[in-house]
Amino acid sequence: MKLRHLPIFLLLTLVVIQNASAQTEKLRKKIGQIMLKAKGKVGVAIVGLDFGDTLSINGNQSFPMQSVYKFPLSMAVLSLVDKGKFKIDQPIHVARRELLPNTWSPLRDKYPRGNVDITLQEILFQTVSYSDNNGCDILFRLIGGPKKADAYLRSIGVKKIAIANTEKEMQKNWNLQFANSSTPNAMVHLLEILYYRNKLSKSSNDFLTSWMEKTTTGPKRLKGLLPEGAVVAHKTGSSGQKNGITAATNDVGIITLPNGKHFAVVVFVSNTKESEEVQESVIAQISKACWDYFEGMD
Repeated sequence: MKLRHLPIFLLLTLVVIQNASAQTEKLRKKIGQIMLKAKGKVGVAIVGLDFGDTLSINGNQSFPMQSVYKFPLSMAVLSLVDKGKFKIDQPIHVARRELLPNTWSPLRDKYPRGNVDITLQEILFQTVSYSDNNGCDILFRLIGGPKKADAYLRSIGVKKIAIANTEKEMQKNWNLQFANSSTPNAMVHLLEILYYRNKLSKSSNDFLTSWMEKTTTGPKRLKGLLPEGAVVAHKTGSSGQKNGITAATNDVGIITLPNGKHFAVVVFVSNTKESEEVQESVIAQISKACWDYFEGMD
């Protein structure tokens, strides 16, 4: 078929598609170059939530989530709130033995003696926004363990995210973190579910989104190079190093552009000897490249 025989509106459509494809390929190459700086394994998945664009690199490979898994865990808990099994303002008794001393826990710092009733909302907030490890395991206790959170993901059609172990268990065995895994494509799918509000109630969706927007960890990751005040609803995950190798430096989230449109981005960095500064810079640069790409569509 010769292009000169096509109607003018089809020619214009072809030009638009070709230009979009060229820009997407340019973004892919730019991200690929940034990924090399990590000198390890990097997985990326991007969805233009109001644009329709998708891009992934190593999108079907599995990566350890670390604390990113507190995002799907919180969805599983909120789904039970929606079903009436729990109430968001319900007091949950927290025993002293549940506030472990050798782990990250603002909840323990606030209630050092334990044996206290804390609302479910506060436990969820501390678990998501502050990445509280004890809060995470209290939530697992409430719903019946990691397998229940894993089953919830299957029930909403999310595959290739595996939740198998508690924070306490991971603290004892470095290798267990690899069982709590996700592909970038699966995680970006979960972010789409959160954005399109088609699995949780509006109130539960609003709670979780607001907690993710208040995330305090990883300020130099997805948010690192974005304009001051950029709204990012995200969840980070970090493994630290063992024998000089980092298993996981992650950030996943939904980013709001100045025009009110959104895109979701997942960046998992694994198996690298590079410093935390370098790893976080890789995540920040990928996020900024996506920001520039989608902002250019305005």
